[in-house]
Amino acid sequence: MSDIVSEAVKALNEKIEGGFAAGSAKFVITDQGSVIVDADGARESDDDADVTLTADLETFQGMIEGDVNPTAAFMQGKLTVDGDMGMAMQLGAALA
Repeated sequence: MSDIVSEAVKALNEKIEGGFAAGSAKFVITDQGSVIVDADGARESDDDADVTLTADLETFQGMIEGDVNPTAAFMQGKLTVDGDMGMAMQLGAALA
């Protein structure tokens, strides 16, 4: 596991204590790897998920740190969403 993905897993587990009960979401960090978030918390994985969010490292870090609004990143084309848009919005709210 890369250091970047390890840090992403740690940060997501801190943000979403107790997991993400709404379903499963995958964050794909371009050129780094992917992280699954579900009811069990966050972990490195490339498994299928209900929704997949793809962003570069800078955008992903900004969303985790609260400096980048996920909706704004989506509207600007910095974040792509494939799958259940409603679940993506729930995840965005959970990360806020």
